[in-house]
Amino acid sequence: MFGRNKLTILDKAGQDAMRKVCRLSREVLDIIGREVKPGVTTDYLDEICHNACIERNAYPSPLNYMNFPKSVCTSANEVICHGIPDSRILLDGDIVNIDVSLYHGGYHGDLNETYYVGPAGLNKANIHLVETTRECLRLAIETVKPGLPFRNIGNTIEKHAKEQKCSVITTYCGHGINTLFHCAPNIPHYAKNKAVGVAKPGMCFTIEPMISAGSPRDKTWPDNWTSVTVDGARTAQFEHTLLVTDDGCEVLTARLEDSPGGKVEMPKEGDKQEEKGKEEAMVNGVHANGAKSKD
Repeated sequence: MFGRNKLTILDKAGQDAMRKVCRLSREVLDIIGREVKPGVTTDYLDEICHNACIERNAYPSPLNYMNFPKSVCTSANEVICHGIPDSRILLDGDIVNIDVSLYHGGYHGDLNETYYVGPAGLNKANIHLVETTRECLRLAIETVKPGLPFRNIGNTIEKHAKEQKCSVITTYCGHGINTLFHCAPNIPHYAKNKAVGVAKPGMCFTIEPMISAGSPRDKTWPDNWTSVTVDGARTAQFEHTLLVTDDGCEVLTARLEDSPGGKVEMPKEGDKQEEKGKEEAMVNGVHANGAKSKD
């Protein structure tokens, strides 16, 4: 039974269709991620996304969704989510989230990652924020199994964010996904929420925490899409689409061996250690289009 407010259990055919569209979605995100570097525009990244979707006989789910005008969301620095690609040039020192969603074979796939832009992007503040967010998602995924109350996911995320002196954006949440782009269940990322329902085998949903280095409060630009922090603090986000299994979950949008970006070690206290971490990261190719770690 499919419905926006129904908790859908996918049969084997539906699960296989989700695996395929999510694999294609990962391919498209990785293609875009390799092009993230100082000097490129977000419009250019949108063009790459659109062409990669068409080449895979897929449609970019965001395009014309509730009048969203582009094929991908590109959210830099203080933009929390839903950034609209335009002529803005990415600068050395930025961070940028790229949110890709594909529609293929009657099903949607959805994932996003935050990338460091250029060598200056690998500064202490950026790394602390981005890697805290990456870890929030990892820890949340580890809890997913049959019987998990959806309200508990936010407890895990907020606990880690607060331990790292970051805050959780509460306006937006993860969501069910299948033949519908967004449907039940809602997956809040903050603690003590009132989300209804528990995970069951065959369900697909996203977890996509948005973490701020400053205020968790947001405002929306006049374009009715772009969401930014009220204090201009930088934010990061990571998202995976998950399939609940009999004893845990399957990350349908998991990173590949050659996926760009990837985990960077948290900097230690002191400028010398920070610079050493930056140098090590560059040696390992961990910047906008380099890292080959699988996580």
